[in-house]
Amino acid sequence: MPLTPVEIRHLELKRGLFGYRKGVVHRIMDDIADSFEAVWRERSQLAERVEELEAEVSRHLELEGLLRATLVSAESAAQDMRESARREADVIVTEANAEARKILRDAISEKESLLGEVRRIQSLLRSALAVVDEVPGSASATVPESRSPHVGAAPAFPAAQPPEERTDPGLRKLAG
Repeated sequence: MPLTPVEIRHLELKRGLFGYRKGVVHRIMDDIADSFEAVWRERSQLAERVEELEAEVSRHLELEGLLRATLVSAESAAQDMRESARREADVIVTEANAEARKILRDAISEKESLLGEVRRIQSLLRSALAVVDEVPGSASATVPESRSPHVGAAPAFPAAQPPEERTDPGLRKLAG
C-alpha cells in the first residue's frame, strides 16, 4: 500500500542498540520506493496523455485555421460572385435600355416616314380628285368595252360614270 507524504513525515522509526533497526528502515524505504515508483509511473502516463491532448489541440487549432481560411475564401468568392452578377445585371439593363431607346427612335422615325407618305398620298389623291372633279361632261362618256371572246363575260373596263359616282366616298374622306 502506497505511503502518503503525511504518513512519511509522521513516521516514527524505532531505535535499536546502534541506531534505527535496519529491517524497519529497509521496509519503509521499500514502501517509499514503491509509492515513488507508482507516482512516477502515473506522472509518466499523465505526461504522455498531456502530449496526446496537446497534439490533438494542435490538430484542432490547425483545422480551425483551415476552416476559417476556407470560410473567408468562400465569403470572398460569394461576394465576388454577387458583385459580378450585379455588374452583369447592370450591363444587361443598360444594354436593354439602349436597345429600347433605339427601337423607340426607329419606331418614331418609321411613324414620321409613314405619316409623310400618307400626307403625300393624300395630296396626290386630292390632286387626282380635283382633276376628276374638273373633267368636263363630254369627257365622262362611256369608255369602250373590250370585246371578249367569251359570251357574257364581264367587261374589261366598267362604263364611265359621272365623277361623283366614280369616286369612292372613303377616298374623299381620306383625301379630305
